[in-house]
Amino acid sequence: MIKVSAAIAGILLATVFLSCAEQDAGTGTQLNRDKPLVFYNRQPSATEDGNVDKETMDWNAKTFYVGVAPAEGAEVQGKLILDYLQSGNPEQLDRNGDGCIGYVLCIGDEGHDASRERTKSIRSALGTWNGSPAPEHTKEGAVQIAGRTFRVKELEGKAMTGTDGSTWNANAATEAMGSWATKYGNGIDLVVANSDALAMGCLQASNFPEGVPVFGYDANPDAIEAIKEGKLTGTVSQNVDAQAAAMLIVLRNLLDGLSGERACTEGISTADRYGNKISAGLVYDADAKALLAKSSGITSANWQDYAGSRRDADIRQIPAAKKKVLVTVYNAADVFLSSAYIPALRYYAPLLGLELTIVQGDGQSEASCLDKFTNLHSFDAYAVNMVKTNSGSDYTNKLRY
Repeated sequence: MIKVSAAIAGILLATVFLSCAEQDAGTGTQLNRDKPLVFYNRQPSATEDGNVDKETMDWNAKTFYVGVAPAEGAEVQGKLILDYLQSGNPEQLDRNGDGCIGYVLCIGDEGHDASRERTKSIRSALGTWNGSPAPEHTKEGAVQIAGRTFRVKELEGKAMTGTDGSTWNANAATEAMGSWATKYGNGIDLVVANSDALAMGCLQASNFPEGVPVFGYDANPDAIEAIKEGKLTGTVSQNVDAQAAAMLIVLRNLLDGLSGERACTEGISTADRYGNKISAGLVYDADAKALLAKSSGITSANWQDYAGSRRDADIRQIPAAKKKVLVTVYNAADVFLSSAYIPALRYYAPLLGLELTIVQGDGQSEASCLDKFTNLHSFDAYAVNMVKTNSGSDYTNKLRY
């Protein structure tokens, strides 16, 4: 009898431990590993080839990515550049009259999927793509301008890495542009950058060659103003409000019990039970578990359409229980995130009953974000923006319990 009683007591004790282990210490309902996890802005992927990190995306049924289709947006930028050249004045475009359109390229981060796609599309549009987005891995291209064929040459391309190791660094772009202007002089006919921050950094160079066309990407507020003033030639909007609102709506849907494709469509491409529906178009890729916003080109012809606040009036207050979300930002100094994305998050989150805790990294070390990815039991969901796109497992490992 004593042995039987001891065995029963052991079973009961194990049951208690199991019950406790299956509950979140903060909410009493869920383990962290079972909570919604949405990656944004930086899609979990391999740095070598850009392939989606399926292991991370399959972490649980509530793991998704919200961002833009890198190739689609990159093609918009490539077309902007090509259209500008083909409709231009040959004498003005070819500054030194050598029959060659020389350009310099500011690369954001060689290991970032969006940076790779933008570099590829720029070079493909100009005929200089040679199979790799690596700096200096190019060939001579050609472009038709006013019925004449001009050679195209990438004079130099460089990854914009700061002295602190941070990528997409605007100060590095300013320094590079100063060096290029000295080295190539009026051989520079065009400046192209993987982001607006880099393009604006180039314009800050004291010896920037006045009148040279400059193309960026992101449609940051200062870039729109620069187009208005005639300083920046073009940029690409990746529809920041649609991205930010969609990311939060996906989290809200998951927290409310929606799953699979419904979590990425209700309130986004179809009206939710509150009547909310994002006005801009987004596409859901089921294989990649990715919800993608569409991009559009901006020039002097249409910058007015993108000036000022573009908050979506179709997203209204919902009567839902408040939930807490931990949000990581890879770099506090990233211009797109700090000037556009985060303000959009702060606008839409209260409407959706979400209380955000935003922690920011330094753009160079994953630990700068991971060290702040703490007190996880206190949150109902997580939104992650990584320093490196192949770091997804570093975050899921912290959510195992």
